[in-house]
Amino acid sequence: QVQLVESGGGLVQPGGSLRLSCGSSRFTLDDYAIAWFRQAPGKEREGLTCIGSSDGTTYYENSVKGRFTISRDYNKNTVYLQMNSLKPEDTAVYYCATSLRRFGCTVVADHQASWGPGTQVTVSS
Repeated sequence: QVQLVESGGGLVQPGGSLRLSCGSSRFTLDDYAIAWFRQAPGKEREGLTCIGSSDGTTYYENSVKGRFTISRDYNKNTVYLQMNSLKPEDTAVYYCATSLRRFGCTVVADHQASWGPGTQVTVSS
């Protein structure tokens, strides 16, 4: 199982930006499609975006399209989630996950193989 760790969360004002990172010290993330999810208190885990392993194909849910950008840095073995124009409703714990190989880039929670522990993002004035 791939061990992932997220970082970069914190408190930000509405309209602000944050960049989350997803890395692994033991596994090469190039081999995996990676997805970002979030879960707000009392709500189900929500898939946001994903990036393919080989061709860099990306997908975005409508809730974040145009505001969030997923990308890879192959040299740093890291996948990023750049979040702009943040809103209070973006407040949640954010998770990265590796997708099961047969599914590729997917934001379906049941199609993920490994998860990080999450990082808290709070958007508030």
